Amino acid sequence: MAQAGKGRLNYRCPMCFMRDLDIDMFYDKEKDEYYCIRCQYVGNEEDVLKRNEVVRMKYGAMMKRFHFDDI
Repeated sequence: MAQAGKGRLNYRCPMCFMRDLDIDMFYDKEKDEYYCIRCQYVGNEEDVLKRNEVVRMKYGAMMKRFHFDDI
């Protein structure tokens, strides 16, 4: 998704991203945490980045072509 304006980077919600939904999270300055309005996930920046890296493993070989000549 496009990010409007300058400021804090928008992160994808890791729980929604696991289900192939591209949902941006919102940032709460008072609590210093990110939250998703779709699935109610809440976490700090470190937790969001860690969980998004786990989900990205799913797409690690997306651009790699596999040949099944033996089938």
